[in-house]
Amino acid sequence: MEVGFFFWPYNPGLIEDLADRADRYGYDMIGIADTPGNAMDPWVSAALAARLTKKARVALCVTNLVTRDAAVSAAAIASIDRISEGRAVLGIGAGHSGTRNLGRSKSTAKELGEGVTFIKTLLRGEPATLDEATAHLPWVKKPSKVFVAASHPLSLAAAGRTADGVFLNFGLGGDNIAQSTATVAKAISEAGRAAEDVEMWQIAALDCAVDGDVARDKVGAMLAFLAGYVIGDKNLESRGVPEHLREPLLELRRRYSTRPGDADIRLVRELGLFDYLSGRLAICGTPEQCLARALAAKDAGAKRLMLTVSLASDPVRTVELFGEHVLPRLRG
Repeated sequence: MEVGFFFWPYNPGLIEDLADRADRYGYDMIGIADTPGNAMDPWVSAALAARLTKKARVALCVTNLVTRDAAVSAAAIASIDRISEGRAVLGIGAGHSGTRNLGRSKSTAKELGEGVTFIKTLLRGEPATLDEATAHLPWVKKPSKVFVAASHPLSLAAAGRTADGVFLNFGLGGDNIAQSTATVAKAISEAGRAAEDVEMWQIAALDCAVDGDVARDKVGAMLAFLAGYVIGDKNLESRGVPEHLREPLLELRRRYSTRPGDADIRLVRELGLFDYLSGRLAICGTPEQCLARALAAKDAGAKRLMLTVSLASDPVRTVELFGEHVLPRLRG
């Protein structure tokens, strides 16, 4: 089972520490989130991570096509690929905090698919046109992988048609994994692509601590943040949400922040959503509890996990504990 983690790059020291742990414990991927207003610039941070790691793949997890020009992101990931000697992955999403914190609207699924196709063409060293604008990166010799982060059925389908991989923001429950992967697989088949050409990574929040209560107390902020785009704000039935939880989740959507804090933790508990959201969107608690949850996801069909430690009680310690106590047994 492949496992990676991603985070908000608050400062250079955190990037250095997590890059060290990624290679030390054998994580397959380290990702940098694009979250303006919350953390440092993702491209500067990814360049630093690429220089410090030697084994783990280095991903933008994820940026968007609204606040970052697609051609510029293509050139940036090609640059990271050179620094990392072929380990770079570009993750593209419709936009969440990366757009909302700047007062911008997110991309549609159609725009997402067109943008990914444009970027992939550029990364092959060929000229490409998007919205009547043409670009060319003739210096690129080797294409980086381009992934789509998706939670909506339309964006999941766009990912299956166009991307090299998918970061699935849909949940770790058996029904969640089955529903999201089936949507991607159907699109892959309809596009005449081979299933093995598209990697599927399940996204969830991770907080691993010796004191499991500390991890569970803190994870609520990330649950609110993830639920804000995993669940969406309409047609919750298509997102696999039980009927009795739909109204509380819509209320959460109305009140949560893309600049999370203690208020979001309280909000998740106030609305009675902690058990449901933590069960669907998180791996948290002691190392033994995290192992049980990760094994359950594996049994449910997850082949790869991409875990956010952005708001963990202690991101570095979380990565250490999970890497030392969970990863070997998960793979063994």
